[in-house]
Amino acid sequence: MKGSVTIVTGGSQGIGRAICEFLSEKGGDVAIFDIIDGSETVEAIRSKGGKAEFFSVNIVDTAAVEEAVNGVVKTFGRINNLVNNAGITNDKLLLRMKEEDWDRVIQVNLKGVFNCTRAVIKHMLKTGGSIVNISSIAGVMGNAGQSNYAASKAGIIGFTKSVAREYGERNIRVNAIAPGFIKTRMTDALDENTKMEMLKAIPLKRYGEPIDVARVVYFLLSGYSGYITGEVINVNGGLYM
Repeated sequence: MKGSVTIVTGGSQGIGRAICEFLSEKGGDVAIFDIIDGSETVEAIRSKGGKAEFFSVNIVDTAAVEEAVNGVVKTFGRINNLVNNAGITNDKLLLRMKEEDWDRVIQVNLKGVFNCTRAVIKHMLKTGGSIVNISSIAGVMGNAGQSNYAASKAGIIGFTKSVAREYGERNIRVNAIAPGFIKTRMTDALDENTKMEMLKAIPLKRYGEPIDVARVVYFLLSGYSGYITGEVINVNGGLYM
């Protein structure tokens, strides 16, 4: 990763922060896109000698994304990688789900990936690059009460495979990761009964940690995966096989 520049959306906390810090440890420079203040993540990286910048950007806003991407090029001189990690949930059973509940999740989780990928890929056409999209186990197996979230994450998988086919000849690789139950603020909000039932269904009998996802992101961005594109890697402890 030394000398590379990676944009990580939703990099201020949770899985995104773990990705930023791990890539920095491996020698990469990081640009964080988020609506949540990323100064703590930036300072944590800089305190260890890494280079990171925070860009306050709403990935649903097409113009704002274009401006932020141009800002990364101006600051770092290039863009080598993109990690589309930002996402939200708004869980409800279908008959209780309002139109705005559906629209908001699709906008952030799917249109945000479209906006960031389209803006970044233009800068990769001559140099090549690697894009990793964070999907979810819900996108490959579905989940009751998450029809909006599951649809957005399944859409990311189809998007990943399509863009991988479109730009493979330009040496741009596009892959996806589908995490399972990873310990973050999002999963901490679940009730204890739900957590225990989930744990029983995981063959490895433990919850995942953000670093478990970050390591796979690093693999997919690095030269170790130079002949891999259009793939979806499940990181779920065996919950879905």
